[in-house]
Amino acid sequence: MSRRHTADNAETAANPIYDNPWAYDLACAFRDVRAEVDALLGWWPGPGAPGSVLELAAGPAEHAREFARRGVAATALDLSPAMCAYAAERAAADGVPLEVVRADMTDFALGRRFDLVVTMLDSTAHLMTLDAFVAHLDRVAGHLADGGRYVLEMSHPADRLTDEPSTGGAWSVERDGVRADVRWGAPGDRIDPITQVVREHVTITVTRQDRAEVIRGVVPYRFWTATELTAAVRLSGALEIAAQYGDFTGIGPADPGAWRLITVLRRAG
Repeated sequence: MSRRHTADNAETAANPIYDNPWAYDLACAFRDVRAEVDALLGWWPGPGAPGSVLELAAGPAEHAREFARRGVAATALDLSPAMCAYAAERAAADGVPLEVVRADMTDFALGRRFDLVVTMLDSTAHLMTLDAFVAHLDRVAGHLADGGRYVLEMSHPADRLTDEPSTGGAWSVERDGVRADVRWGAPGDRIDPITQVVREHVTITVTRQDRAEVIRGVVPYRFWTATELTAAVRLSGALEIAAQYGDFTGIGPADPGAWRLITVLRRAG
C-alpha cells in the first residue's frame, strides 16, 4: 500500500463525523438494513445462505450485525478506531457474535476467504485514486471464496452528472426519541473537475428533548463514474462484473427510478 493510499484514508478516518459513530449511525437510520440484507442474500448464488460475510469500510457495521443476527459468521472491517469500538459495542449489546478488524480497505490480510463481501453506502468514494481502487479490488479478490460474490454499493452517477440528482443532501430521522437533522454537503461545495474530489461540509444536529448537539466536519469524496468502475475492474483483472442494479429491489441502473449503482462481482475466470 502506498503512502498516498494511507494519507487519503487516514484523512477520512480522523474526522469529527466518523469520530461520533453514534451520531453517524443515527443519521443513517433511514436505511432499511433488513431489506437490504434480504437483497444481498438474494444476489449470492447459493445454494442456501452464505456461511460467512465480510463488510468493508463498515462504520457502525449495521449490515454485518444484521447478517450475524441471521446466523451468518460476520466480520466488520474499518479504519476508524471509534467506528470499530462502536460496532463491537453494538454487537455485544445486540447479543450477536461479530469480529471487528481495524484495517485499511486497500491493504488487509485476514488469512481466510469469505462467501460474501460487501461495501455499502458508497464507501469506495473514500478511495481517492485509481491505484487505490485497484488495490482495493485486488484485496477483495484475495478474500473471496470460490463461487463467492462481492457486492459494491455506490451512489448513482446521476447525483453528479445531471442537474437532477437522485438523492437529496438534507434529511431528518428520529429513533428512540432522539432526532437527527442532517445536511450532507453545502451549497458552496464543488467537485474538482480534475481530481473528481469534492470536500463536502457535513452538519449533524442531534436533539434529545430540549438539548441539541451540533457535529460538523468536512468529508472528502471521490466521485467514480460507471465507466471508471469498469476500468478499475479490468485493471485489477482479479474480478469480473456479474450484474448491476439501480437499487436494492433489483431494477436496472438505467431505470428512471434508479438511485444507487450496485455492482455484483465474482472472481475472474
